[in-house]
Parts: sequence; C-alpha cells; structure tokens
Amino acid sequence: MSAISVGQAVVLGVVEGVTEFLPVSSTGHLKITEGLMGIPVDDKSVVGFSAVIQVGAIAAVLVYFFKDIVRIVSAWGRGLRNREERQHHDYKFAWWVIYATIPIVLVGLAAKDLIDGPLASLWVVAGSLIVGSGVMWAADQMGRHKRGEDDTSFKDAMLVGCSQILALLFPGFSRSGATMSTALILDLDRVAATRLSFFLGIPALTGAGLYELKDALGAGVGAAPLVVGTVVSFVVAYASIAWLLKFVAKHSFNAFVIYRIVVGLALFGLLAGGVIDS
Repeated sequence: MSAISVGQAVVLGVVEGVTEFLPVSSTGHLKITEGLMGIPVDDKSVVGFSAVIQVGAIAAVLVYFFKDIVRIVSAWGRGLRNREERQHHDYKFAWWVIYATIPIVLVGLAAKDLIDGPLASLWVVAGSLIVGSGVMWAADQMGRHKRGEDDTSFKDAMLVGCSQILALLFPGFSRSGATMSTALILDLDRVAATRLSFFLGIPALTGAGLYELKDALGAGVGAAPLVVGTVVSFVVAYASIAWLLKFVAKHSFNAFVIYRIVVGLALFGLLAGGVIDS
C-alpha cells in the first residue's frame, strides 16, 4: 500500500499549488493537511512526496515566465562567449541566481536530519507562521518600495537567497514570505520582490524535488500519487502565480499577515487539544 493515496495526492497537490508562492508557507500547510488526514508528517516518504510535488509548482513558474527565462538564459549564454555581453543585467542576474542558491543547498545538506526530524514538528510550523507574520508586517512597513526589478544587485540577490534558509529550517516561516520580506526591507517594490522570489525559487525547489524523489518512491509512495499530485500542483500553481502578481501590484501584504496569524493560532489550538498529532 502507498503511504499516500491518489485522493490524498489530489488534496495535497491543490494545497501545494495554492500556497507555494503565496507568503503563507506551503510546507506548513502541507504538514497541517497531512496531519488532518492522519498522514505522519515526519515519515521519510511523505517528506519526499512533499518535495517532489513542488516540482509541479516550479514547472508552473517556468511556463508562466518562459519568455523572461529564455531572455535571461540567452543573455547568460551570450555572456559566456562574449565579454561585452557580460555587462548586460540579465547576464549578471543569471549568475546571481546561481550564487544565491548555494547557501540554501549547503545548509539543506548539512541539516537534513534536523529538517526531516525535529524541525518537521507542527509545533514548529505554528510558531514559525506567527513569527514570520511579524517579520512580513515589519518589512512591508519599513520598505520604501522605490526600486524595481532592473535595480536589483548582487547584494540583493544574495541576501534574499540566504533568507530562504529561514523557511528551510523553520517550516511555517515560508520561503516566499522570507524572500519577499527581505526584498521589501531592501526597498524593492512589491512586484519586484515577488518576481525575485519566483526566480530564486526555481533552482532551490527543483533541486530539492529531484533530490527527494528517491526517498518518495523507495520508501512507500507509489508512482501514481506522485504523478497526480505533481500535475495538480502545476495547474493550481499557475493560476496562483497569475493572481498573486496582480494582487501585489495594488495591495499590501497585510491580508497574508492576518491569515498566517489566524492559521498559526488555530494550529496551536488543534495541537493543544490533541485533535491532530504534532
């Protein structure tokens, strides 16, 4: 028997697709949903499944930003061959994404046992949701929102890239929330902060999904649930990306802050009342 059924995979795919790029913590919501469905959140195959279906969400980013990605990769390729092309912002940006991914890869490999074990607790998720809400609110208030995507620098990319570590170690903090908050503190506007978060997430989340694939398949999750969960995640994530970019162009992050606090407090209540297992 698979550790996760096809029906459960559909539900988890929807949750992943909706929450991966919203600053509300996809990992936190997946763990909460798994807990409510009686799926052990610290099971190796379940952790692997969650990482693998993220690839569906990443595929949605690749499709949605296909023209931008082709432009950046093309500039990178031209820069490798032509020194003059290396002054182009897109060429530099491609390298920045690569460099900014290295810290989270190193921490992920070094702290894998902690991430898959004690830090996978729903108590950690609940606390991180609330603490991350405070950080996001403060960042939105502090940021002057005066810099666009073309104004990003190597320093911006590295600081935003390193902030992904917070979400890696504390599920519930939210990778999107951490990266967007850091970008806002650096005075990027909300749309630029959101797009930078998307681009930096591509290598990190794709790598995590491919790395965990062997654990998901080898430890008890069937191929069918993996495929279904990934496809559902792709479809829902594409719609979520389109909505989020329109939303942040005209609104602050306050709605996400309030939502995260409510979910965090509700989760504390469910855990304290023994409704779900941590």
